Amino acid sequence: MAETPAPAIVGMAMEDVDTPALLVDLDAFERNLKRMADAIKGSKAKLRPHSKTHKCPVVALRQMAHGAVGACCQKVGEAEAMVYGGVPDVLVSNQIVGAPKLVRLAALARQARIRVCADNTDNVADLDTAAGAAGVVLDVLVEIDVGAERCGVAPGAPALALAKTIEQAANLKFGGLQAYHGRSQHIRAYEDRRAAAETAIALTKDTVALLSENGLTCDIVGGAGTGTYQFEAGSGVYNELQAGSYVFMDVDYGKNEDERGAAFQDFENSLFIYATVMSRVTDDRAILDAGLKALSVDSGMPRMCDLPGVEFVGASDEHGKLAIDKSVVGSNRDLKVGDKVRVIPGHVDPTVNLYDWYVGIRNGKVESLWPITARGMLR
Repeated sequence: MAETPAPAIVGMAMEDVDTPALLVDLDAFERNLKRMADAIKGSKAKLRPHSKTHKCPVVALRQMAHGAVGACCQKVGEAEAMVYGGVPDVLVSNQIVGAPKLVRLAALARQARIRVCADNTDNVADLDTAAGAAGVVLDVLVEIDVGAERCGVAPGAPALALAKTIEQAANLKFGGLQAYHGRSQHIRAYEDRRAAAETAIALTKDTVALLSENGLTCDIVGGAGTGTYQFEAGSGVYNELQAGSYVFMDVDYGKNEDERGAAFQDFENSLFIYATVMSRVTDDRAILDAGLKALSVDSGMPRMCDLPGVEFVGASDEHGKLAIDKSVVGSNRDLKVGDKVRVIPGHVDPTVNLYDWYVGIRNGKVESLWPITARGMLR
């Protein structure tokens, strides 16, 4: 895949960065790293952040410098990018199916600690064959469905049966449970979100106990996300948390409520799409050079940063449409062609996947450029 030129050079002023670009507010980013580390300090849970959010080994290593034990990935290509970028411990928190991918996964296990998930006996057999051919032993976690209704066997007896199959395979080792409730991350009301997490925790706890009764130890009990991490961390059941979005945040997570019913503010927005006003033909409308090829709208529209009265209302391939309410005090009535603005992503993960570079900003200047090396890794 051809890599696009970086939109900036280190040392230049932020206003000179070419657009569209992904800006990282380095001060906010570093505060988020510390806040998560501080939040789970004292619990038995360690952080294994999900790299599908950032797709960048530089970010993963910064997370490890704050205590993370490794990284999660969803694809073999993401795992390869992390390992080649220096991350020594990777969990592929997903099912990997198909001979070409399994060969790559097993080969990668010669270079780093690699774990993978399974929810099917045929897939377990294929994993065993690939590991044997590569001369490695793969740790395999049983994924259980704790409410997401996506991948995963049922908790309890079905999970035990699959764990026994893994443990009996010549080239595999039972590594524990993957118990991630993705749907609970975006339940808006705090009590409803906690209830969903507690249901998942109870199912996981019972399954861990059943496995233990049958002589099977879970090295990893993993799950959790940015929306529920505090519940799993405090459960005494989970020992690895897979939150990823906390480093950057987005509009969708900002719609969650905390225990007081206020906006969820455990972490702050540190990632922005930098865009340029390319058209301003009416008083109430402006057009940005950032549309669907520069940002994701699957979870709703992005939000403008520091521009009261200016709303991002629509996106086509190359255009982002802004509505300007001139009656709002402090709205930017003078927004003009050539002005550059910051936009908060609606959904950070698919937005990041559209870019090759992060532009790190501190004190109004470009401090760093980080390649998004796992961008587009679909296999």
